[in-house]
Amino acid sequence: MIKKDFPKVHYYDQDFVDIYNRSWAWIQDDWFKSDSENTIKNGFFNHNENTSLDLFETCMSTFFLVYYNMKYPVAPMLDNFYMLQEEDGAIRSNYDLETSEPVYTEANPKGASPPLLAWVEYNLYHKVGQKKRIKEVMPPLERYYSWLDEDFMDMDSGLYVVPLEATKMTNSPRSKMKFAVDFNAQQALNSLYMSALGDILNDKELSFKYKKKYFSLKTRINSLMWNQDDNIYYDLDADLEQVKVKTAASFWPLLAEIPNEARAEGLIDLLKDPDSFGTDNPFPSLAANEPDFDKKGNGYCGSVYPFLTFMIIKGLEKYGRYEFARECSIRHMYYILDTFHPDGNTKGTLWEAYSPLSEGPAVGKEGVQENKQLFLTYAALSTITLMIENIVGLYISLPRKTVDWIVPTLELMGIEDLSLKRNMITILSNKSSRGWEIRLESEKLYYFTIDILGEKKKTLPIPSGKCSMLIDKL
Repeated sequence: MIKKDFPKVHYYDQDFVDIYNRSWAWIQDDWFKSDSENTIKNGFFNHNENTSLDLFETCMSTFFLVYYNMKYPVAPMLDNFYMLQEEDGAIRSNYDLETSEPVYTEANPKGASPPLLAWVEYNLYHKVGQKKRIKEVMPPLERYYSWLDEDFMDMDSGLYVVPLEATKMTNSPRSKMKFAVDFNAQQALNSLYMSALGDILNDKELSFKYKKKYFSLKTRINSLMWNQDDNIYYDLDADLEQVKVKTAASFWPLLAEIPNEARAEGLIDLLKDPDSFGTDNPFPSLAANEPDFDKKGNGYCGSVYPFLTFMIIKGLEKYGRYEFARECSIRHMYYILDTFHPDGNTKGTLWEAYSPLSEGPAVGKEGVQENKQLFLTYAALSTITLMIENIVGLYISLPRKTVDWIVPTLELMGIEDLSLKRNMITILSNKSSRGWEIRLESEKLYYFTIDILGEKKKTLPIPSGKCSMLIDKL
C-alpha cells in the first residue's frame, strides 16, 4: 500500500530539511476542499486572505503540489478554470470565491493573466503521467489560445498588448510599456508547450500548428525586443521603440528558449553581475543599477519574488546551467531561512517577497505594495520545488519511467518515498568506507540517470527491491 505522505528530502544542512517539512505542514492550511455549497466545484489551493481564485497563483502552485498529488490533486484544481471558460475561450485572471463570477479591475479590464496553462499541463503529465488528460484539456487550451489571439494580438506587429497588471508586476517602473516582454515570451512558451502536448498525442498537425506560431513569435521578439548593446530583452512602447528599463520580466525569454546560445550567455552575465541582477539574494525584480531600484524592495522595484527566481532558474536549466542554477537556489534559500529562524521571540514565517540586499522580508512604501505573510503560493516554489529539483537535483518523468539526478557536488543528500505513480522510490547518497555510495530502493523497474557535472554520466535500469552503487565504479 502506498504511503500517502509527501516525499522526504535528505540534505546535509538540516535547516533546509526543516523548512521543506514545515512548508508542507503550512500548505494544508491553504488547501480548500470541494463542497456542494461552493461555487468553485473542486478543491483548490489559495492564500487564506484571498477573496478570489487567481489563475496565475493556481498555475504556480501546481509546481510544488504535484509532489504530493495524492493529498492535493492538481488536475481538478486546474479544471475549476476550464469549467468557468466562456464560449469565446476566455479564462479570466480571477474568479470570486462566493459567486465564481470573473473579477475585473480598472487596470486589467479584460482579466488577462500570464498564459501558462500548457506549460503547467506538460509538467503535470510528466509528474503524474495521464495521457488521457492531455486529450481532454486540448480543446479548452486551444480555445483559450484563440481568445488570446483575438483579444490581445496587435495585427500590425504580431505582438501582444496587455496592461501592466496582467503581467503581475503591478508597480514595476514600466509605464511606457505597450508590448510587454514577459507576456509575449509567455505566449511563446504557451505555443512551445501546445506543440509539445500535440507531440504527446502524436498529433502532427496540432504540433506543427503551434510550432509555427512559436517560431513566428520568437522571431518577432528576437528582432524587436533584443538589445545587442545591453544584452537584454526590453518592453516596447506604442511606436515599437525599446523601453530601456531592466526588469526580471526580461528573463522569461530564457524559459521560452527564445535566445540563441550567445544571447543567453549575455543574459546570464547580467544574472551574475552584482550591480545588475546578481544581488546577494538572487534575483531582484528590478536591476540594482536602475534609478528606481529600492534596496528595501518596494514591490516590483527590487523585491525578490520566489516565482521570478523560480522562473529564471528553470530558464537557466534550458541552457544547461545546472551548477549556476543550484548555486542561486542555495543562496536564495539562505535568505528565506533568515525569516524562518528569526532571532529572539519572533515566530518564523515565509513571505511573498524578500529583500534583495539584506536579510528579511521586502518592505513596501506605505499603501503601495503589501507583502503577505505565509504566502506559500510563491514561497513553496523555493522551499519545495527548488529544494527537490535544484538543490537535491532530482528530475522525474513518469511516462518515461525515468529519474535524472544532476549532482554538481557529492554531498549527503537524496529523497525518500518519491512517488512515481504506483512506484515509491528512494535515492540516497552517503559516504561509506568504500567511498561515495548511492543507495536505491524501488517497488518497480525504472531508469536512473546520474549526471555528476563535468565528471561522469550514466543511465542504469533500477530493478525492484534494494540495491546500491559506488560512484567510483560507474
